[in-house]
Amino acid sequence: MTAVIAPAQARARPAPRRTPALTAHHHEAGAGERQGVRLLASYHGPSGHRDVIALTRCDGCALVLDRAAGCDQDARVVGILEQDEPAGNAQLLCSHYLADPSRGRCRAMTPDDLLPAERPGPAVHGTQDGPLVDRRGRVYSIAPTPGVAGVAELRWTCSVAPGCGSQGLPLRDVVGALQAYEPARSITVRALAAASGEPFVFVARLRGELERLDRSPIVLNRGLREAVQRELAAGTSLSAIAMRCGRRKRDRRGNRSGETSWLSRRIGVLPEGGSTEPTPWVHSDTLALIAREGLAVSPREVEL
Repeated sequence: MTAVIAPAQARARPAPRRTPALTAHHHEAGAGERQGVRLLASYHGPSGHRDVIALTRCDGCALVLDRAAGCDQDARVVGILEQDEPAGNAQLLCSHYLADPSRGRCRAMTPDDLLPAERPGPAVHGTQDGPLVDRRGRVYSIAPTPGVAGVAELRWTCSVAPGCGSQGLPLRDVVGALQAYEPARSITVRALAAASGEPFVFVARLRGELERLDRSPIVLNRGLREAVQRELAAGTSLSAIAMRCGRRKRDRRGNRSGETSWLSRRIGVLPEGGSTEPTPWVHSDTLALIAREGLAVSPREVEL
């Protein structure tokens, strides 16, 4: 468990300053809470009413945050829990934090805290004609698979490792897993050309998958995500980019900010509602909106 606080008794320091009485109310996650956000406690401190929450990041890690009650303002990082830690550690960290009258040594939350520790990117393994290997070690290659009436069907297949059993899957799934169109698309073109004269191999499905991939308005978002990350590194906030795109919200006090969750989902950092993993895809119209309005660049600069 990696935390950025220390219990009060573990540090030598002068007597703490007088602070307003601390009243904390612990909560269990309820149906009304947002997906991936769990309210751990609420308290009243020098800056007003505040919440301590656990925010599950897309890579499974949990951020324990202290923020203004009911909104995303003035968020401070209490600690970061790895994905394999027990869920109860978040409540334990919260309890230690609230037991320290000085509120520990929190730092302000930054946009990078929402990014996974190992950011997704294109596959780095594979030869010109396969097999291709993604970052999870799954192996992709084109091979004849059992078809109708005993006639083989040419398809992309996926297996955990070379030589293991494999299953067929669409070309679009391969491209999404690798987060790159090439070399999967070129391999498909060459495989279709090589099989065109084979009378006992069906290629209609694979050819249709290639045509649909080329025509689809749904495109990979990796280039867009990388452009947003460069903008964040330059000092622009996710909220500012979202507001430029017309995605605004107001908190209970009427303060305006950008819908960072909308932007994070479009660029493949946070999962869509009901999903466990971020999507590698975005509609080309949305890509163009974020590129032109949010980043002030041409959509072609963020296309793959």
